[in-house]
Amino acid sequence: MALKIRLARRGTTNRPFYHIVVADARNPRDGAYLEKVGSYNPLEKETSAKVKLEAELITAWLSKGAQPTDRVAKFLAQAGLTKAAKLTAKPIQSAPKKRAQERAKDRAEKEAALAEAANKPAAVEEVVAEAPAAEEAAA
Repeated sequence: MALKIRLARRGTTNRPFYHIVVADARNPRDGAYLEKVGSYNPLEKETSAKVKLEAELITAWLSKGAQPTDRVAKFLAQAGLTKAAKLTAKPIQSAPKKRAQERAKDRAEKEAALAEAANKPAAVEEVVAEAPAAEEAAA
């Protein structure tokens, strides 16, 4: 049985509150869980009071093989219970869509062309400035 330490949403509409629970990975987010090991209240003003963890229970479940989700792993690292986990990849949903990527590429190409064009006139002005000095020296 694959165990996860994850958030289970409670609270009402526009008033979220989460329990940090140990559950079978196959169960739904708000479904059955084995044990409640903490809570998370994102609406709390004080940052120290947002997350409450039961350290002994969490370390016991981690030793039994439970894997925390990304968000819970961040909470555990802040509490000093585990090392800070590096995220392996960005979530696919947060990536820009195809058209946005094309627009960004076009914008970058235009900016590069403008920067190149801005550098060329400076070189031409230097040549023009040197030319009268060379003519005066020849005369």
